[in-house]
Amino acid sequence: MAGELSALNAPTLMIVCITGMPGAGKTTATQALAETGFQPVSMGDVVRKEAQRRGLDLGKEGQKKMMLRLRREGGPAAVAKLCGKEIKRRGFTRVVVDGARSLEEIEYFRTIGPVKILGIHASPRRRFELLSARGRKDDPMSFEDFAARDKRELALGLGEVIAMSDRMIENERVTIEELDARVKQVAKEWLSGT
Repeated sequence: MAGELSALNAPTLMIVCITGMPGAGKTTATQALAETGFQPVSMGDVVRKEAQRRGLDLGKEGQKKMMLRLRREGGPAAVAKLCGKEIKRRGFTRVVVDGARSLEEIEYFRTIGPVKILGIHASPRRRFELLSARGRKDDPMSFEDFAARDKRELALGLGEVIAMSDRMIENERVTIEELDARVKQVAKEWLSGT
């Protein structure tokens, strides 16, 4: 599959924005596309990097504060603009953006190239299980924390981005390998124009 997608690469820019609720499988989808030649850009990593640069806590509270501060300082697309600087600086032509959360971010990415939105969906129970197993510092410690995080994400406009997805992949009763294959198939179709 990787060879097939690489053969479809053209020099024009293509941006695939991966979206979904926390724990839905966005990172897995991003890694699948990275295996096919897409350059990964993580919006969460950009926020963590900026928090570290400014000496803020890298835990979930520090990251939340940093994301909100960036939005206050630079508007709703501030994190996307930081990602865009990285995309331009590195000269990427095939980009997968992990974690688009608002339509303003999508609109910003459209100013630098064609955008496709790939939504990853999983039920709250499945997402909580996946996040609990992941073990990152910013993952929720309880279902109450998890539900509060969902509300914060939806308040940012995440639901609107999910609703505008060009394609949606369900990650409910599938293995990582099955999710991987489905993501690669969608990318192959997009790159071939079908």
